[in-house]
Amino acid sequence: MTDAKSSIDKGPDKKELESLYRQILTNLGENPNREGLRGTPERVANALEFLTSGYRQDVKKVLNGAIFESDTSELVVVKNIELYSMCEHHLLPFFGKCHVGYLPSGKVIGLSKVARIVDLFARRLQIQENLTKQIAETLQEHTDAHGVAVVIEAQHLCMMMRGVEKQNSVMVTSTVLGELHDSPATRAEFFSLIHR
Repeated sequence: MTDAKSSIDKGPDKKELESLYRQILTNLGENPNREGLRGTPERVANALEFLTSGYRQDVKKVLNGAIFESDTSELVVVKNIELYSMCEHHLLPFFGKCHVGYLPSGKVIGLSKVARIVDLFARRLQIQENLTKQIAETLQEHTDAHGVAVVIEAQHLCMMMRGVEKQNSVMVTSTVLGELHDSPATRAEFFSLIHR
């Protein structure tokens, strides 16, 4: 039996995925050889390879040494980072924005690396609660920040297109660590900044 984790890490077998999607189309009553669907199995396999690329990325390589000495001790906030992920329950997208804040302890992280960390974890089959926590814990671990806060606001197509079909629902999750958790004033400053 193949170890699921190692097969995810090395990437999907695109030819097998194409074959499976061809079978799915047939099971839906479609003709995978008709003009509009002829290339669909290959396109879906390529899309899934991209949408799950976070499994095959390493945080240290993504950071690429972009942690810099700094004597700033004030709150750093990056807000409205676009986010696209796939719900692990229905394999439907969820999308929205991520807000990140941290209290440096002698080190700051390159600005683009914050967004890259968000993408690394978003490009996995996910639930929003875990995604929020993974981003916060990774930033805490690699920056040694005094505190980290991550908030994600997202809409889930599994709730909008099927099931209860609630078009305007937005899920909000947060993970708050260290001094941002322990200090009500600093936590309030973070939430105030992301909602300006």
